[in-house]
Amino acid sequence: MRRLIITALFVAPLLALLIVRQSPLGALGVVFVSHMLALYATLRPTCGWWGPVVTSFEPRGREVWLTIDDGPHPEDTPRVVEILKRFEARATFFVKGKNVTAWPEVARAAIDAGHTLGNHSDTHPSGSFWRARLPTIEREIDNCNAALARIGAGECRWFRAPVGFKNLFAHPALTRRRMRLIAWSSRGFDGARASDVDKVVDRICRDVQPGAIVLMHEGVFTAAGESFSASCLEALLTRLSGDGYRFVIPQDDQLIS
Repeated sequence: MRRLIITALFVAPLLALLIVRQSPLGALGVVFVSHMLALYATLRPTCGWWGPVVTSFEPRGREVWLTIDDGPHPEDTPRVVEILKRFEARATFFVKGKNVTAWPEVARAAIDAGHTLGNHSDTHPSGSFWRARLPTIEREIDNCNAALARIGAGECRWFRAPVGFKNLFAHPALTRRRMRLIAWSSRGFDGARASDVDKVVDRICRDVQPGAIVLMHEGVFTAAGESFSASCLEALLTRLSGDGYRFVIPQDDQLIS
């Protein structure tokens, strides 16, 4: 599919030039369709048209993979780690490199508590990563990996694109670094704004099944300064653990793309 989309992007303008006199609308339609294919592959986080995207894993029982984006946060991460400990849950924190550099001890504490860290880019350019060129993408990945290496996190195998958006340059950059693109299968939009905890949990649980990858966030606070992220996490773990789920970090050979 990747080759087909790239071919269409090059061929569509030429075809449009050939038919524009006979059919202006047809010429416009050819270009429109080719660009829509590329945009869908880019802006749909779980779409694997540009390359493999991990959206689930092979469970060993009632297991889900809890992933937490946008940290570390000096106030929120310790709360999140404490909640995970109470529920005997393990998670992967997809962190920003700039935050790891700013608060290395907070990131290291998550590792020491039994969790893993994934690459969520260095500066999290959410508004521009989807259209970034290869050098920019490589810099975002490498700078975050370097920050993780400085705190002894080991070789990073997993990358999550900012907002989940990726373009045709992302997979070549990841392949050269032996990394895999990780998306999700269940999300509650808890990172958008602090709203209703129950609605967030309901959205997540609607799509949860064994082998699901759950997306959550940290560092989101209410207007009163309380951690909305921590409240959502505690409510979710309470509900899912009551349903018999365990929260694990899968091995690479369990990942499904």
